[in-house]
Amino acid sequence: MESEKIIKPANGYLILLVVFTLIIGGIAFAIREENPAYIVFIVLGLFFSTGFILVNPNSSKVILLFGKYIGTVKQNGLFWANPFYTKKKISLRASNFDSERLKVNDKLGNPVMISTILVWKVTETYRAAFDVDNYENFVRVQTDAAVRKLASMYPYDNFADEGHEEEITLRSSLNEVSDALEKELEERLAIAGIEVLEARIGYLAYAQEIASAMLKRQQATAIVAARHKIVEGAVSMVEMALDELNKKDIVELDEERKAAMVSNLMVILCGDREATPVVNTGTLNQ
Repeated sequence: MESEKIIKPANGYLILLVVFTLIIGGIAFAIREENPAYIVFIVLGLFFSTGFILVNPNSSKVILLFGKYIGTVKQNGLFWANPFYTKKKISLRASNFDSERLKVNDKLGNPVMISTILVWKVTETYRAAFDVDNYENFVRVQTDAAVRKLASMYPYDNFADEGHEEEITLRSSLNEVSDALEKELEERLAIAGIEVLEARIGYLAYAQEIASAMLKRQQATAIVAARHKIVEGAVSMVEMALDELNKKDIVELDEERKAAMVSNLMVILCGDREATPVVNTGTLNQ
């Protein structure tokens, strides 16, 4: 399979001097000698001027001769080559691509809206020019395909009630997901001679039809997790209180009073609002 071939044409400044000499000289002699035959020099100068190749920084020119690949000029400057050569410009600059927001299904089948930001550049001009129809459009299409595949590989989020706390998700595992996206895009865009510099998720959200329900579920999961921590702490504090009372013989509690005390402490420690105390001004038994 043919690959990129770097060439360096002739210095364009020397040929530029020859072209000016032919054109100006032809005009001068045609006027001076009053002989239209000198117009031939003007025509030659104009013909040679079509062979100039100007290459800007971080740019390249792919050279063809009647459909045959001759090579690629990557060196910056003004050059001259066969006027019959066809020149095709290909940029070597890094380009940004922000894909459209796509509605796709995640691993669990939930519809999500997702887009990606891709930074890429052409490194192999032959593949970019001839192995794909339009390399810029190829990048767009393959990026959308890679994003769809990526979204189907991972769930949007995990929930504690499902027992997948350590699973990679689109929302929480940004580094892992970005690495997987870069690898997928590198494999897809290699055919076009394109290098992936960076790829990451630019936008991620549940689709509108389930966003409200999923938000409630996330809030409920957070509330349950918080309550779990509060209960754990409250049980520890009640246990510590009973142990301290027994050690210091402050008051002797039977099982019924212990149960009442535990109930009151749990209500105070786990309640959403501050408890209103009831002051007992009688004896212990009243």
